[in-house]
Amino acid sequence: MYRFLASSRWIGWLLLVALFAVACVSLGNWQADRRQEVLTGIERVNKNYFAEPLTGQAALDYFEALPEDKIWSTVELTGSYLAEDTRIVRNRIKAGAPGYEVLVPFKTTAGEVVVIDRGFLPIGNQENGHPDAIPVPPAGEVTVKARLKPGEIRLDRGAPEGQLATIKLEDYSAALGYPLAQGSYGIMYEESPAPASAPQQLDPPDMDEGPHLSYEIQWYIFGVLAFVGFWYAARTQKKINAEEAAELAEAQALGYDEPVHTVRKVRAKGPKVHRRDGSLTDEAIEDALLDQQDATDAR
Repeated sequence: MYRFLASSRWIGWLLLVALFAVACVSLGNWQADRRQEVLTGIERVNKNYFAEPLTGQAALDYFEALPEDKIWSTVELTGSYLAEDTRIVRNRIKAGAPGYEVLVPFKTTAGEVVVIDRGFLPIGNQENGHPDAIPVPPAGEVTVKARLKPGEIRLDRGAPEGQLATIKLEDYSAALGYPLAQGSYGIMYEESPAPASAPQQLDPPDMDEGPHLSYEIQWYIFGVLAFVGFWYAARTQKKINAEEAAELAEAQALGYDEPVHTVRKVRAKGPKVHRRDGSLTDEAIEDALLDQQDATDAR
């Protein structure tokens, strides 16, 4: 039966299997938590990204301080672009292609200056490290609709004159010499009046939840398979034990101390095999007679 499972060896294997299963469940739960965080973020983005734009002071407040749960909120502003202070940001990617993003300060009718990202420009062919042309924003009073993102961190790298290494709002303000709203900047998706030409619209945020669900299921399956493997090993051991017990019983019925297959192995190596009473077995006697006959024939 399965009495061998009470041995220290099998108890040790069972403990290892249990520890492995616990680790698998923990990793599965971790993937479940990661997925829930991603889904919460996607839900928040969907809620903010397609919401009606905020206007007036409510919109300006988010430029000063943007709560995490309000990232990608839409706003509508009226004012004028300060086109002479346009800067491009290096090393940006759109649809896998490198290029630049165009930042322009926007002075609202309330007097506050915020930063608007007007979109993407591909790498130029005329001058290395510069786009071929930077579309000019609409002049005069403009109504802009944009989605808000927090500023980026400072990178340990420089940029040519008229360019920025990253959207670090504090650095942009320092380069211009006048204050800009520091809490967030707006990614433009609509301007009125519309200009004759404009940068390409930036890609929407990634809404893919990733492989967390499949990883979660895989870890749970691994935990279950550990016990399945232990059960299979125990079942195999039970079968082996039963076969050995049957062989031993057969050998004892024939007068041997060892199972028949063991006796055959011993005989194959050469030594004679005795019964428990010390007498030679029938097979050993036959081997001796054959050896004697071979010796007689050799003479």
